[in-house]
Amino acid sequence: MRSNSATYSRVDVRTQLRLLRKAERSGEPFSDLLASAGWSYNDLCYTKSRKQTWNGRRPPSLDDLRLPGCHAQVVSFFTGCGGMDLGLEAAGFEHAAAFEINEVFCKTLRRNRPQWKVFGPPTHSGDVSKFDEISAVLASVVGSPFGGLFVGGPPCQPFSIAANQRFAKSGENFKRIGFSHGENGNLLFDFVRLIAAFRPRAFVIENVPGLRDLDGGAQLRRTIDELRTIGYNVEEPFCLDAAHYYVPQQRFRLFVVGSRSEGRFRGPAPSIGTYGSGSVLSRRIASLLNHETREHKAESILRYMRLDYGQRDQLGRVDRLDPALPSKTVIAGGTNGGGRSHLHPEIPRTLSVRECARLQTFPDDFEFVGASARQFTQVGNAVPPVLAAQLGRSILESYF
Repeated sequence: MRSNSATYSRVDVRTQLRLLRKAERSGEPFSDLLASAGWSYNDLCYTKSRKQTWNGRRPPSLDDLRLPGCHAQVVSFFTGCGGMDLGLEAAGFEHAAAFEINEVFCKTLRRNRPQWKVFGPPTHSGDVSKFDEISAVLASVVGSPFGGLFVGGPPCQPFSIAANQRFAKSGENFKRIGFSHGENGNLLFDFVRLIAAFRPRAFVIENVPGLRDLDGGAQLRRTIDELRTIGYNVEEPFCLDAAHYYVPQQRFRLFVVGSRSEGRFRGPAPSIGTYGSGSVLSRRIASLLNHETREHKAESILRYMRLDYGQRDQLGRVDRLDPALPSKTVIAGGTNGGGRSHLHPEIPRTLSVRECARLQTFPDDFEFVGASARQFTQVGNAVPPVLAAQLGRSILESYF
């Protein structure tokens, strides 16, 4: 269902309850009852609504942080839908190439940046583990040593805490096995091999904080030692919480940066204060792409509407956001199972892809393609572009 309301319309709670109870008794879809009454899901409200608001400023957008081009090139690996690339573009980097194995993600990249050289399905594999193939393609685009930046975030699911909260450690679905993971666990070293072969002036490795702690830090230490052995000055790994860098969301990411130059890395300065989720979710959104919302059943709405700000629905394991506070981490959820997204601060429903993208600081005109669940995956796996822009500016100032 496409949302059709620009602002929150409060339906009388008693009337809302009568409709919900009717749906429960009759078995008629709640969405049909809403439509018959001339309402949408956006016309619903919580029992306690409008008690918290965001009264501060709107956070800086990617355009607000945009700098003139500096002619320094960037090659990205494990590109996803391009959150890191968008930020580096805004910081002034010139896009040289992107490697991505997922065809749907490649379609999103090509839809939004047709001028970029995207190497992935259906024309290429985009598989970083295929060293000879990737090296041959890359050699046709850049030289060695490469005077620009390599950036990559190997798939983080084996290291992620959020991805494994649903599974018992003894179960076969438990994924926090890091480098013993037969496929994704070795991609970090495949990326290091490409760095060694093309010797970019600087590099960025991005991942979840779990990468730093896995195996007591031994595997990440091995990675850093290998990079230092081939001549890189590598900074100690550091974590940034996106909420302290103009992103209206708590999101912790680990970064490892290094360079062949003598410059010392100076990280971005944190913002003064944070931005609440209401700073982006209260703005007009109805006519934008990727704003289809889930048609929840009556029993779900009955549970959701009783939640207070910040409370969790234990059955669905979703949280109502507080508009005055940064959102909890946007995850790779979906509209038909397979994941979860948060609940809107003032409407008892889960967020749309576009609303999640706003919390992630994607521009409103950036379109996500593919099935809805795959759109959520793209948004939830991305580095917030606004955070990437600030990191990119620091890299330029430090190494270029």
